[in-house]
Amino acid sequence: MHHTILKEQEVSMLRTEIEMLMNERQSLLKTVGAAARFIACLDSRKLPKEAFETAKILSTTLNQLNEDTLQDALEKVKA
Repeated sequence: MHHTILKEQEVSMLRTEIEMLMNERQSLLKTVGAAARFIACLDSRKLPKEAFETAKILSTTLNQLNEDTLQDALEKVKA
C-alpha cells in the first residue's frame, strides 16, 4: 500500500513537471516565432552597429533551429 501511494505521488509530480515544461515550450515557441518575424522585417543597413551584431547573433541562432521547431514557432505568432 505504501509503495502504491509513493508511485502515485511520483506520477503526479512527473505529470506536473511535464505540464510545466509544455507550458514553457509554448512560451518559448511564441518568443522564437516573434523573434524570427522581427528579424525578417529588419533592414540590416539601417541598424546601428550594436543592434546589427545582436540581430546577427539572433538570426544565426534562429537558423540553427530544427526546421519543424521553427515552423511551430512561426505558427504561434501567425497573424
